[in-house]
Amino acid sequence: MTLTSPHLGSSAGWTDARLLYALEEVVETELNRHLKVVKDWMPHEYVPWSDGRNFPGFFEDGEAWDPSQSKVTEIGKTALVVNLLTEDNLPSYHHEIASLFGRDGAWGTWVHRWTAEEGRHGIVMRDYLLASRAVDPDKLEQFRMSHMSEGFESDNRHSMLHSVAYVAFQELATRISHRNTGHQSGDPVCDRMLARIALDENLHMVFYRNLLKAALEIAPDLAMQAVRDVVVNFRMPGHGIPGFERAAAQMAIGEIYNMRIHHDDVLEPVLRHLKVLDITGLGPDGLRAQEELGLFMNGLDAEASKFDAKLAARKARMAARAAG
Repeated sequence: MTLTSPHLGSSAGWTDARLLYALEEVVETELNRHLKVVKDWMPHEYVPWSDGRNFPGFFEDGEAWDPSQSKVTEIGKTALVVNLLTEDNLPSYHHEIASLFGRDGAWGTWVHRWTAEEGRHGIVMRDYLLASRAVDPDKLEQFRMSHMSEGFESDNRHSMLHSVAYVAFQELATRISHRNTGHQSGDPVCDRMLARIALDENLHMVFYRNLLKAALEIAPDLAMQAVRDVVVNFRMPGHGIPGFERAAAQMAIGEIYNMRIHHDDVLEPVLRHLKVLDITGLGPDGLRAQEELGLFMNGLDAEASKFDAKLAARKARMAARAAG
């Protein structure tokens, strides 16, 4: 396949429709690769059903939820709720990418496959939380209703390239968040479940990362600008969850997801793999975007170092109190 298009050498020549057509063969290749390596799994096999019992309401023998019933740490509860509520907006995510990528050909096949795989994540997480009584089920449902009733609109819905760039980073961010939540949950069953979800998220990241690589080859200036915009303005898809800012602060302190993790474990690996900051032959707009991206990453690293110092000081204070 030839990934160059001389008559579309300038940024002005590319439209979303032309880019979708130009990348169709790459999508098909990546889809086939994904289907060869992905492993089917059953959500119900990861849920501790024997721990489950009736809740009050319809059942006369129902037992009300109590915090003492949960095996999960406090930070684990917070992160699990955020992660599940993020997964709950799958119908909106499907609508967004189906509208951008289409429902036909390789693009459409990928959209539906991705949605089906993501659907497992919400299923197994909710079943785990309810069967294990890890969190308050009434509050969880109230949060879900509130969050989904607000709807969801992607920050990058205006551009196919921006959307591809965003998910290349966001899928990795989600994988890291799930994995760290499992580590911090205090429950081996939860850790095992989230590790399985993280495997899916990693494969999704690889798909979009490889697609972004192809976009950087055929439309380098536009793709570079998209990467810059996405990295500089990055927000997790769950930012509209009720109480998200407070929960995000707790997750940052709990080392589930914070600036240092975002810089070192999400942004840097993707940028380094794609050699984004080393690409040559860019036009003025692409070169400016590349320079601004490099400056932003340096600034983020400096801010992350400040956060690291504050977190270390907080740990030291807590250790001193515990010793005294």
